[in-house]
Amino acid sequence: MGDPKKAIIKLSLPMMVAMSIQTIYNVVDAIWVSGLGADALSAVGFFFPFFFMMNAMATGIGIGGGSAISRRIGARDKKGADTVGSHTIVIMLLAAMAFAIPFFIFARDIFSAMGAGDITDSATQYGRVIIAGSVVIFFSNVANALLRGEGDATRSMYALMSGAVLNIILDPIFIYTLGMGVAGAAVATVLSLTVASLILFTWIFIKKITFVSPSLRGFRFRKEIIAEILKVGLPSAVSQLSMSLSVLFLNVIVVRAGGTDGVAVFTTGWRVATFASLPLMGIATAVTAVTGAAFGSKDYGKLDAAHLYAVKIGIVIELVVAAATYGLAPYITMLFTFSPDAARITQDLITFLRIMCFYYPVVSWGMLSSAMFQGTGRGTSALIVTIFRTIVLVAPLAFTFSLVLGMGLSGVWWGIVTGNITGGTTAFVWARMYVRGLQKRTADSLPP
Repeated sequence: MGDPKKAIIKLSLPMMVAMSIQTIYNVVDAIWVSGLGADALSAVGFFFPFFFMMNAMATGIGIGGGSAISRRIGARDKKGADTVGSHTIVIMLLAAMAFAIPFFIFARDIFSAMGAGDITDSATQYGRVIIAGSVVIFFSNVANALLRGEGDATRSMYALMSGAVLNIILDPIFIYTLGMGVAGAAVATVLSLTVASLILFTWIFIKKITFVSPSLRGFRFRKEIIAEILKVGLPSAVSQLSMSLSVLFLNVIVVRAGGTDGVAVFTTGWRVATFASLPLMGIATAVTAVTGAAFGSKDYGKLDAAHLYAVKIGIVIELVVAAATYGLAPYITMLFTFSPDAARITQDLITFLRIMCFYYPVVSWGMLSSAMFQGTGRGTSALIVTIFRTIVLVAPLAFTFSLVLGMGLSGVWWGIVTGNITGGTTAFVWARMYVRGLQKRTADSLPP
């Protein structure tokens, strides 16, 4: 591996572009749905934690496979990388079916228990359509993770962009032209991801133009490969799921603090917050690949340089994003409140966007430190810092500020900010201690 700083930039930029397009789709999706009114936004919002869970499981599996692949590439083991790829695909298929079947059956009961009330039917329609596309959603996430694990961020970018652009085009057709309403947004999402998945499938399995060449012909499970993938993938999936559970808990708290309109504010605003942090998501994928390769070759100096450089870039970017979002919050809000029925959430959405700005720079510490842990095979460490942030800090603080101290919806938002700042700082400190420990052990092993 060459200069780790150049590698971070080279891998980050394509993923930033791809995730920008994908996140723009999420924002545009919300804009189209907002034309149906605040209740439609709430219906989509009630499914949001479960869509998060699907992506969490798929991302965890992909990170486990991608991390193992990057270490084998660092050790120049092409055959081993192919075997990891095959196992990752099979694990993904099993996980997709395990998630989809029970949710599809009990969707209505779940939304009713969450307090969806009059919008239970709309939330159920939307959710079941998305769940029907579970396999393509899981495959798209995992296949992209495998490409990033082998360092092919550009091809991954093209696949993500194709699906996102198609979704932006299909949304108004299915929602308004065909009169399908909220369910139309779900259909557009599934169709778009299907196209992206077909592109990825063609590259990997038919044309075989990727470095890693997984094959299911004569496939046999190997316990040691499963263990290696799950060592990073399972903690990562649980880590991502803890964030999904946190969002689910926050949804419940928001319903109590601000009703179903509060869910519309939270999930719509969260799409913007995701857009604000997307540069870090692109950098994080690069950090996992670069630190994994450096760890595999035992070059801990490059590992250290890659982690610190990525964090510094992330902080600078997020400071700029935070300042811009704070100033433009009223104008951003107008995109989602142009219909008369959605206008009632205007001020609450502005408040959400501005409060969230206070933790953006610190996200760099936590997200990129977790990515480094994943790259070096320490998935459990990444899991611990994420659970500490999401379950131990964010949800309880949001509950305390909003309901115990009587701060209402603003209390939920300040709980999110306080929890993320504390959790991100803790993750960064732990990561620095870990890297210094690696360097010290290497120094101690050298002959005097």
